[in-house]
This record gives sequence, structure tokens and C-alpha cells, in this order.
Amino acid sequence: QVQLVESGGGWVQAGDSLTLSCAASGRTFSSYAMGWFRQAPGKEREFVAAISRSGGSTFYADSVKGRFSISRDNAKNMGYLQMNSLKPEDTGVYYCAADASHGTIGSVSAYAYWGQGTQVTVSS
Repeated sequence: QVQLVESGGGWVQAGDSLTLSCAASGRTFSSYAMGWFRQAPGKEREFVAAISRSGGSTFYADSVKGRFSISRDNAKNMGYLQMNSLKPEDTGVYYCAADASHGTIGSVSAYAYWGQGTQVTVSS
């Protein structure tokens, strides 16, 4: 079992930056790939970024490529999402997830563990 807690969300203006954190506890965090997803009001949860167990491989949705950066610190059981040049369409609840062994790394259904989410609001 892995428990995930996101933090760092907030209200920002377009063009600003924000860093989200994901604190993991329970089973060994380094055993799992992790991902970030987001869900806007009235829309389905969508893939944002993912990172391999070691951190050596990263994956991004086209909509955030070049603006967002995913990282992890396995020694601290932490994951991060650095978000730059934020746009109003980045608004949503951001979730971190771990253990993508149930499917492809960019798929919601692949992940076994989820946090409760943190709200990010970007105003124009």
C-alpha cells in the first residue's frame, strides 16, 4: 500500500510558475513509476507527465511539453511537478499517482495508487 499526498496548488496568473509536490509513504516509493494527472471541471482526468522508477525516463502530454518538468527524489519519497508558463487551460485538480504496472504509463487505469489532489487555478 502506498499513500500519496499532493501539495503546492494555488491560484496564479497566466505566465506564472508553480511547483507541485507529492509525498509518498508506505511501501517503497522507488519501486514504482509515478505520474501526474489533472481533471478540469466537467472533463475526464487526463495524463500530464510520468517518470520511471529511477527517474531516468520522463514522459509528457503534448499540451505541457516544454513547460512542465517532472522529477522525483526517491531518498525522500517525494515526487514533483514544476509548471512554468502556466495557461488558463492548465486549471484543474492535479493528482499524483504511483504504480503504473496495470497498463501503459500514460493511462489513468494503469495506476494503483492515487492522492486526493490539489487545485491549480490559472487566471488570464
